[in-house]
Amino acid sequence: MAEANYEIRIKGRLSDALLPAFEGMAVTTEPAETTVYGALTDQASVRELLAKLESLGLEVVEFRRLPEPGDLPDPAAPPSP
Repeated sequence: MAEANYEIRIKGRLSDALLPAFEGMAVTTEPAETTVYGALTDQASVRELLAKLESLGLEVVEFRRLPEPGDLPDPAAPPSP
């Protein structure tokens, strides 16, 4: 598996004390959830992050791999038959 970008939605707002656990990743907070974005290099990295989330007692709402720019359909292209 090559490096890929992921989006992880976590229920609630992360405290400032928990933010260092996601070093190297972008974190945004909304009133009801926190979203963490970042690149993971392989399946071991995915499992490690999931284990970290569990050990911190965080409730994961969604964990998804983001499409690569080349994987997205061209909105200007005509629809496929």
